[in-house]
Amino acid sequence: TVTPTPIFYTIKPGDSLLGVAQRYGVTVAAIQDANGILDPRTLQIGQQLVIPLPEDEEDDPANATPTPTALPITVQNVHFSETAIGGLWVLGEVQNSSGQPLEQVRVGVALLDKSDGEIARASGMVALDLLEVNDVAPFALLFGSAPGNFDHYITFPLNAVPAYVGSYYRDLVVENVESEGERYAAYTVTGTVRNVGPEDAVSVQVILTAYDPLDRVVAMRKVPPEHNVVSPGGSTTFSIVLAPVGGPVTRIAAVAQGRRRSATNP
Repeated sequence: TVTPTPIFYTIKPGDSLLGVAQRYGVTVAAIQDANGILDPRTLQIGQQLVIPLPEDEEDDPANATPTPTALPITVQNVHFSETAIGGLWVLGEVQNSSGQPLEQVRVGVALLDKSDGEIARASGMVALDLLEVNDVAPFALLFGSAPGNFDHYITFPLNAVPAYVGSYYRDLVVENVESEGERYAAYTVTGTVRNVGPEDAVSVQVILTAYDPLDRVVAMRKVPPEHNVVSPGGSTTFSIVLAPVGGPVTRIAAVAQGRRRSATNP
């Protein structure tokens, strides 16, 4: 079967989702779903959208077979853990092997029985808004209950679009990372976020990922540091508690992300 080439559209001044949808003969909801857009007001000039094919909208999503996005991303280092009240955590990470920065990256996990029948499905965005080339971003999905007939699973990328990098601040580094805690218990992770670029960084967040000896993701958090605005040459600190759902923890990765002030105040 020949896979259709995806259609991309770059937002121009005066564009609206409704206008773009009418131009390509698709619904606004289909564009929002394909690009992970929760609020159309967040559209930015220069942002690139994936336009879903009209026939895609006629498919029954309940019976559809998950297919990878046209942009190559890899779901890896997956870990499952049951909660104390019968739920099921699924943690993992996505690696960007597309050769270009990506955003709006969403992954899915389907639980299957012994006959490969799907019994539950969950999806969610990764923790990083901008996924640079070859970088990884963690995710955490929660099933409300662990099905008794759960036997195995599949993971699949649901969405990823070329990033409009002009809105992101890419000159943040994380330094002096230290952690205290027991191998299976809560960890307190501290460190410093430093702005090595020429502009203010706003909406700064720190993303932590903890790994076990098999390099599976056993904890992740995304929280703001002490100050979420960092001036050029400035720095701020963070102290974050991680609660692993497995272990023992052998390493913790820390990255920071932020936005350009000009992107948040057009």
